[in-house]
Amino acid sequence: MLGVRTTSLRPLARIRRIVVRLVFGALVIGLLVVGGTAFRVWQVARVDDWTKADMAIVLGAAQYNGVPSDVLAARLEHALGLYREGVVGYIATTGGRQPGDNFTEGQVGKLWLVERGVPEDRVLQVGEGADTLGSLRAVASVAQERDLKTAVIVSDPWHSLRARTMAEDAGLRAWTSPTRVGPNVQTRETQWFFIKRETGALLYYRLMKAHAGVFDELKLPKIG
Repeated sequence: MLGVRTTSLRPLARIRRIVVRLVFGALVIGLLVVGGTAFRVWQVARVDDWTKADMAIVLGAAQYNGVPSDVLAARLEHALGLYREGVVGYIATTGGRQPGDNFTEGQVGKLWLVERGVPEDRVLQVGEGADTLGSLRAVASVAQERDLKTAVIVSDPWHSLRARTMAEDAGLRAWTSPTRVGPNVQTRETQWFFIKRETGALLYYRLMKAHAGVFDELKLPKIG
């Protein structure tokens, strides 16, 4: 009888070992994917590419009754530098309207740039899209109408990889030149927070090809 019981338990023990190995392997793969993505977010955040392009795309951030937040102002200042140096011929300002707002983020961006000497016809106001994906798809549509094919993405460093990925998926040839100033890049704690959030949001986008609402946009919380 003992021999029968021992024999019957052996297949169960083998199954348990197989399950444990599969679970362990899945955890290792998951950690490698998450860790590799986080490393790429950090790596691309360090890239500042001033290769000439048809336009700069300023990703929207909070505005207060027509006044850019510190986050948005830092992005606009950087895009203005690209334009003045002849890196881009146009600047696209993006971002829609939050409930109760009198202005879209795209409108505020254009007003800010025009006040600083950029000709109105050189600023493409795209006040559509409630998130990065929606904004970039809207810009890509406008760019196609004007035969603009290349773009420099201007946002915060940690946003660069996801924004570039979305822009390329929308049909643009894109690279990144992030701002190095502003509330979102000031402390190591802030940087680590955004790297974690961007890692999750990018993995979700690659899996679903959709905006990850649960992670929200880098423009939130409203700082500045």
